[in-house]
Amino acid sequence: MTVQNSDKTLSRKQRLQEKQRRQLAVVDTVDKAEVKVRKAEAELAVAVAEAVQVFGDERAASEGLDMPVEAVRRFVGIAAHESAAAADGADD
Repeated sequence: MTVQNSDKTLSRKQRLQEKQRRQLAVVDTVDKAEVKVRKAEAELAVAVAEAVQVFGDERAASEGLDMPVEAVRRFVGIAAHESAAAADGADD
């Protein structure tokens, strides 16, 4: 009987370890995807900021890009933040 209990305990332990392994793998995958999303968002922000310069202002860029003005402003803000962060990094 004791052997059966230890087998059950081992089995539960193995199941728990496998569940934790899968959870950690999923968290790792999500973390990597978030990094990719932030990088893509930064690249999009730079492109939108460039579009504002080319189109002349945020409203014209909004129309030309078929993007809400609020989104254009958000991306311009992100681009400005990225640019400032890059400049701060260059000063170090």
